[in-house]
Amino acid sequence: MDYVSIDIGGTKCAISLFDGSTFSIIEKAIFKTADFSHKTLIMQFCDIINGWKEKFDVHSVGISCGGPLSADDKIILSPPNLPQWDNVNIVDTISTATSIPVKMMNDANACALAEHKFGAGKGYGNVVFLTFGTGLGAGVILDGKLMRGASGGFGEIGHVRIADDGPMGYGKRGSVEGYCSGGGIKDAAISLYNDLKSQGVTNQFTRCGDEGKLDAKKVFQLARDTDEYAQKIVDDCAVALGKALAIIVDILNPEVIVIGGVYMRSHDLLENRAFEILKKEALSDNLNAVKVLPAALGENIGDYAGFVVATLC
Repeated sequence: MDYVSIDIGGTKCAISLFDGSTFSIIEKAIFKTADFSHKTLIMQFCDIINGWKEKFDVHSVGISCGGPLSADDKIILSPPNLPQWDNVNIVDTISTATSIPVKMMNDANACALAEHKFGAGKGYGNVVFLTFGTGLGAGVILDGKLMRGASGGFGEIGHVRIADDGPMGYGKRGSVEGYCSGGGIKDAAISLYNDLKSQGVTNQFTRCGDEGKLDAKKVFQLARDTDEYAQKIVDDCAVALGKALAIIVDILNPEVIVIGGVYMRSHDLLENRAFEILKKEALSDNLNAVKVLPAALGENIGDYAGFVVATLC
């Protein structure tokens, strides 16, 4: 029995076919989200699924997507990192076009389940997952149960404001997402670039801004090359992450916090400073009980998130 996973992100979307017995990817296609309208992407998903149906025993489809989602998890409701994805009834559309059961879940929750089942959260009953991708979503598992809350927004630490002003994230300046997300880091870099250009500063950092290359990936690359301005942005990110982790540790008291995306790729530049802040801010007993780990599923975490959702159909 095989399963289809769809991972919808602000930067890219992926559709994968999983072998349900080996938990491995059989086939996969990737699309840049900004290159297509949501209608075009969904049509391509349906065409791919119908093609796979002819060759494989496809049981169901699971979708991992950034929220907000409707209460029944069928409709995508204008996520901040998916412009123009407004009231998109993707579940019923794909199910009707393919005659296969389809289930959708907030990406942070789906990734939390995936890391709990297959990755760094395996064997733990109390797990928090942070996406740290284009945005910062959170998924929380307590006593082995995924927590949803009254409206499905349990644990959304990315929306918490930790500064009166700062980079934009989750529709709020100075939010955790503003500091700890690919989009927020890019916003901070462009803001600093504009300040430096107005001062007439010319260096490696401003040259990258002139070329339109100041995204999170470039900022961390420049920080590794000891660029002082990039290192300042990375330090601000690490400090904000430490504060956010302390809030999570003190309120939810998890055994493990798993972080994907930017942290997964660049934790060597973030963890020392973030842990320094975390140790200052968190209760010692709670701190001693928790581990903070990069996502073990690596770049395939979104694929496994959709796969886990598909198995719930």
